[in-house]
Amino acid sequence: MTEVFVAAGSNLQPRRHLRRALTLLRARWPGLRVSRAFASRASGFEGADFINLVVGFQADEPLPQVTAGLRQVEDACGRERGSPGAASRVSLDLDLLLYGDLAGEYDGKQLPRPELVTRPYMLGPLADLAPELRHPVLQSTIAELWAKFADADSMLTPVSLEGGD
Repeated sequence: MTEVFVAAGSNLQPRRHLRRALTLLRARWPGLRVSRAFASRASGFEGADFINLVVGFQADEPLPQVTAGLRQVEDACGRERGSPGAASRVSLDLDLLLYGDLAGEYDGKQLPRPELVTRPYMLGPLADLAPELRHPVLQSTIAELWAKFADADSMLTPVSLEGGD
């Protein structure tokens, strides 16, 4: 089994989309672990705040099947492909952060995801979920990497996924 970590985020009806995604992810990967959800400001464009979280699960599938499963969940949540990277999300993004200890380019993706250590909305929820996990390239724990962010705790605000939007 391979330990997999995935970031999930949305800023348009985020609670609805994230709850739906978690239901679908749990159906596909039982034993899904979920970080707290955090609000963060839109980065690189004007838009509503995002809600982000990270999920972790054990997969016995090879990487291409895991990425295909993530795309299926995005599609089931209404994801439209081809939208600009820095823009509001009509549904949600699922970004593969780590697939075990794999390092390098796999299935057209760089692993571990390079933005993991530069984007608080990815690293903070991962530190919440798996603080003692070691980054496969940097060999620091996720908690140590998170501690390097200046004002790390002020970058993200814990929020509930309950309620409407």
